[in-house]
Amino acid sequence: MKVGLIGLGIMGRPMALNLLRGGHQLTVWARRAEAMQPALDAGATSAASPAEVAAAVDVVISVVADAPDVRAVMLGENGVGRGARAGLVAIDMSTILPAAARQIGTELKTLGVEFLDAPVSGGEVGAIAGTLSIMVGGSPAAFATAQAVLACLGKSIVHVGESGAGQVAKAANQIVTGVSILAVAEAFSFAVSNGVDPAKVREALLGGSAYSKILENHGQRMLDRNFKPGFKSWMHQKDMNIVMQSAHERGLCLQATAAAAQMFNAMVGSGLGEEDSVAMIKVLERLSGGGD
Repeated sequence: MKVGLIGLGIMGRPMALNLLRGGHQLTVWARRAEAMQPALDAGATSAASPAEVAAAVDVVISVVADAPDVRAVMLGENGVGRGARAGLVAIDMSTILPAAARQIGTELKTLGVEFLDAPVSGGEVGAIAGTLSIMVGGSPAAFATAQAVLACLGKSIVHVGESGAGQVAKAANQIVTGVSILAVAEAFSFAVSNGVDPAKVREALLGGSAYSKILENHGQRMLDRNFKPGFKSWMHQKDMNIVMQSAHERGLCLQATAAAAQMFNAMVGSGLGEEDSVAMIKVLERLSGGGD
């Protein structure tokens, strides 16, 4: 299939390589020309704009930072909508407000473009391995068309519902992961303050009902002091702000989420925005009078 990919950052670069490995003809575009080079070296073709990408493909994917970026590449002056043929399926794999995804989908529909919001979980590691969890909102017909493409990128691919439903699922995912990271960091800080080895505490908890992938994977990274970003703290802050904005609009009480969101705010405010989310433990250590 002829596939386009817009945005070749931490997530987009490995996605491009997996699409090529899957046998798809790939056309790419990124704001920075150098970001496209790994994909071009592997056999992709470059385009001069998102509109040019759309004109050359059957399915186009965007992986960018936030809703204004999605709107720009999809509906801007040189966006996908300007070059699209009727029947094009546009998939956005960014994380944005559900309401923004629905609005972009509605506007693309008037141009004959089917839109899927398909945010992902799994970070850079999952993008490299092609094992992302992909949460999809949009029409069943568009989802059916996109499945062969999405299969190159993810292991768990779920059609959650109509337009915007994928973003709702991703927001729920970020609630669980954000609150869990805070819980693990607090558990380790509690252990250390009581003179107990947090590595031993983690080992004990992994064998009981407190087990989670966050405790297993993120907990080990905290112990190893491995803060190299697989998912940068400022990105998690952005996602938690999406959750809190949606909650505010609907009058929802999300107390644990609000606490985790404040911790991500503190991380970014204290200069940890470019480090991985697990660097939250540094903030807790500083608040407790220790840490680096």
